[in-house]
Amino acid sequence: MKRAMFVGRWQPLHNGHKWLIGQKLNEGIPVLICVRDIPPDEKNPFTTEQTIEMLLKAYEDHDVEVLSIPDIESVNYGRGVGYGIIEHVPPADIGFISATDIRSRIAANDDSWKKNVDEKIHDLVIKGLKN
Repeated sequence: MKRAMFVGRWQPLHNGHKWLIGQKLNEGIPVLICVRDIPPDEKNPFTTEQTIEMLLKAYEDHDVEVLSIPDIESVNYGRGVGYGIIEHVPPADIGFISATDIRSRIAANDDSWKKNVDEKIHDLVIKGLKN
């Protein structure tokens, strides 16, 4: 069965990401989430394995497959290859969510970040940032 593919860093997975992925899940289309395998740094504090663990936990009850892929420079396709490139523009109440802002709020001991992150993975986000 074909899947809708999403490629990203997911550092951490937040409700903006979930809205995006939900666009296809809500249509009944299975999803493939590709996690770019990048070394942790200030902007990407989670390892690829930690990120995959968060995604699997958040989507454990959905038709979602999660894979690690090498870091990419671009996504390219030719014409007539059987799939398309679709941009989903989030509404204002979702579009403002930023993983950078979430990490900053966590560092400042501001629990307001929790409203923008799936509660299933709160513990994994905190655990990953403490490593």
